[in-house]
Amino acid sequence: MELRFGEKEEKLRQEVRAFLKEQLGEPRHRGFASVSSDEEFELARKFNQELAKRGWIAPAWPKEYGGLGASIFEQMVFNEEFGYWGAPDTGTRGFGVGMIGPTLIIHGTEEQKKKYLPKITSGEHIWCQGYSEPGAGSDLASLQTRAVREGDYYVINGQKIWTSGGHRANQMFALVRTDPDAPKHRGITFLIIDDIKNTPGITIRPLINMANRHHFNEVFFEDVRVPVSNRVGEENRGWYVGMTLLDFERSGIGTTAAQRRTLEVLADWLRGAHPDIRRRHRLKLADFVIANNVGRFLGYRIGWLQSQGRVPNYEASVVKIFQSELGQRIYNWAVNMLGLAGQLMPEEPRAPLYGDMPENYLESVPSTIYSGTNEIQRNIIAIRGLGLPRG
Repeated sequence: MELRFGEKEEKLRQEVRAFLKEQLGEPRHRGFASVSSDEEFELARKFNQELAKRGWIAPAWPKEYGGLGASIFEQMVFNEEFGYWGAPDTGTRGFGVGMIGPTLIIHGTEEQKKKYLPKITSGEHIWCQGYSEPGAGSDLASLQTRAVREGDYYVINGQKIWTSGGHRANQMFALVRTDPDAPKHRGITFLIIDDIKNTPGITIRPLINMANRHHFNEVFFEDVRVPVSNRVGEENRGWYVGMTLLDFERSGIGTTAAQRRTLEVLADWLRGAHPDIRRRHRLKLADFVIANNVGRFLGYRIGWLQSQGRVPNYEASVVKIFQSELGQRIYNWAVNMLGLAGQLMPEEPRAPLYGDMPENYLESVPSTIYSGTNEIQRNIIAIRGLGLPRG
């Protein structure tokens, strides 16, 4: 069985593919399209500028906010093709379009919408997220970064960690504690911090991951002054604003599409390999293709639920677990199938398949931790999906 979109969506798909071919040449087979080098960042910046010219930065947004008012299925076409082609991003689409933008549309004031939304759809603002802290990851409500109100400003002191792209971003949205005496979910406020590179008191330090890439950062705040007008929602009610934002983070169809491209590349490599290698690995490759198709259909189901006005809560958790664990298995298998040379990273000219497979594997390891650990996702499935009691 093969599910297909309607004529309108498939026409859009061909248009998107033609654009991606013009901009990127050929699909990349890097499962994780994170930007680490300056060259990649510049490519991503120019790519987003070209998207902005077409109004494709935020296709899901209403037209009055600079979007296309695209349907759920049209959005899925964009996400699927961008994932397959490895479309690069600076943080404008992922954090700006996918997270803070929709949150402002729901919770922001008219002044905030006018100030921030156009700079997202133009690609000017590059966003990062100030959520996790050294002692507050999956239990995010335990965060301790403090904000004290002084007149028309909040004064922030504390630390954030695992700030993706923070060293290149110019904007941050963050959760801070404004009432330390309130129950932990009720004393949190959601703030926007402007021009973080030039705001006094902010220090950004790199965190190098085990693939030897600089993507994460830790951010320190020392008496950082943020206008009260940058608060989104009510004071001490920021937890609920923050959870609205996370609802927009749960997707998946782009990840499945990226893994599909990887599997196609591995199939091409296997066709040219020694017959013994083909016999040893072809059935496992077929297993992964089938499993990835399952992930694709799970993603399509989420799109269908959204098109019916339903919130795919535990269903999104199922997809997150399935895709992240499948990705780890695919890239681990790929490294081993390529033999000893399969361990060579992209810096080594002799690396098979440009060294993408070991880098993908190293990048896939934390995927079961970030965006809510898979243990937390299983709790969500148990409670909200299966109706089991809280432990």
